[in-house]
Amino acid sequence: MERGKTIQIYLPDGNPRSIKIAEISTSITKAIFIPRSKINEVSNRPELQGVGIYFLFGEENELDQPKVYVGEAETLITRIKQHNASKDFWNVAVVFISEKNNLNKAHVKFLENFCCNKAKEINRCELENSVNPTKSSITESDEDFVLSFYDDLKVLLTTLGFPIFEELKRHKKDKTYFCKGKGAIAEGEYTEEGLVVFKGSKANLVETSSAGQWVNSMRTKLKEKGILVQKDNLLEFTDDYVFNSPSAAAAVILARRANGWTEWKNKESKTLDEVERKENV
Repeated sequence: MERGKTIQIYLPDGNPRSIKIAEISTSITKAIFIPRSKINEVSNRPELQGVGIYFLFGEENELDQPKVYVGEAETLITRIKQHNASKDFWNVAVVFISEKNNLNKAHVKFLENFCCNKAKEINRCELENSVNPTKSSITESDEDFVLSFYDDLKVLLTTLGFPIFEELKRHKKDKTYFCKGKGAIAEGEYTEEGLVVFKGSKANLVETSSAGQWVNSMRTKLKEKGILVQKDNLLEFTDDYVFNSPSAAAAVILARRANGWTEWKNKESKTLDEVERKENV
């Protein structure tokens, strides 16, 4: 069981939709959330004059995944301003620095490479980096320091609304739900993020004529990303995948419009609606 954490979020201008400074009480890792429209307002902040790693976040794609660029800089504000002039896709920057100012160029180069590889592995965002950053060579003790920094970075990034490094974990078997129809048979779990469809689940191959553009587009994107691949006369999930709603998951699996609250059922044949909504009233 993981221990609880205390996270402090400071709003410099009192606006919860504006600049945020977040930190874990027991950590040296500090995050600064910067809306693109507020770049000039943070230009003189001392935290942004030094070394760090940053993430640029853009609008979500058809798979509800944010577009993300990962970078590092010796002078953070200078690099962010350069991206403001040259990159169009993003609307929020999240910058990470050390409270003790003990990050160096080699540390952040290693971290940049590590974060890009992790983002590809976990596959919960659309990475905008055109090339994979070079991995710097650091000592074993420095690597432990950097990976500890990453662990806290991941928590803060998720707290600020970007769970791109959160791996999908399966829980107890009694929390498993099933979605079936024609040849399709899928297993999944209802979580705080949505409906997670498990690797190996099967979806129908061909959409119904009334499936609608959204269902067709979503399934096409999942096939393009290699998350759905054809096996015999069905499509198979090659990895666990989280949908933002039970209905979106059911529609992709059944290849038609669907009400996920009634299509997903547990082993006792109770619907997701009966278990997760009506029993909790």
